[in-house]
Amino acid sequence: MKLVLASNNAKKLKELCALFEPLGVSLVTQGSLGIAEAEEPFSSFVENALAKARHAAQASGLPALADDSGLAVDALGGAPGVLSARYATLFGRAKSDAENNRVLLEQLQGKTERRARFVCALVAVRSASDPEPLIAMGRWEGEILQAPQGEGGFGYDPLMWVPALGASVAEVDADTKNRLSHRAQASATLLQQLHAVWGLGGVA
Repeated sequence: MKLVLASNNAKKLKELCALFEPLGVSLVTQGSLGIAEAEEPFSSFVENALAKARHAAQASGLPALADDSGLAVDALGGAPGVLSARYATLFGRAKSDAENNRVLLEQLQGKTERRARFVCALVAVRSASDPEPLIAMGRWEGEILQAPQGEGGFGYDPLMWVPALGASVAEVDADTKNRLSHRAQASATLLQQLHAVWGLGGVA
């Protein structure tokens, strides 16, 4: 079965392809089909993921999968939240992982509370008007470091310390990340739903 991924993020596609392999699901990016990115006007991950999934399904005529994910920091009231990818632009800075990380550290200066979590909402729809979207959430708890650590991953991975692993997410190998991450947790739940509701494949 082919699902349109409502994202043009190559690293996100790579992670999701590995996670959805058990069902024999083939993911193609909306960009490869000439579909523009959807607006993300909502304040929650679920609402934005649903909007993106419906947009991709409408434009492609195929079932669609959307991921909306980001970082929620307790000391910042859940920010950067749904604005994680463009957090730096809120402060007049360029949109980039490096600038996002720098701004986050600036906003946390002087704060002793460093608890945070990566949050992922995954939504799958059979069509743009699907009345029963499949929705799954995943959360990966950690703490924000004082400075980036590690060269792997993307986004805020170098700043997210996972005490249980004794490492930052950027220091974790891909197999471990695909087993423990917020996206892995959401994917596992969604795979169960795809099997139970859509009747797709077996679940590993």
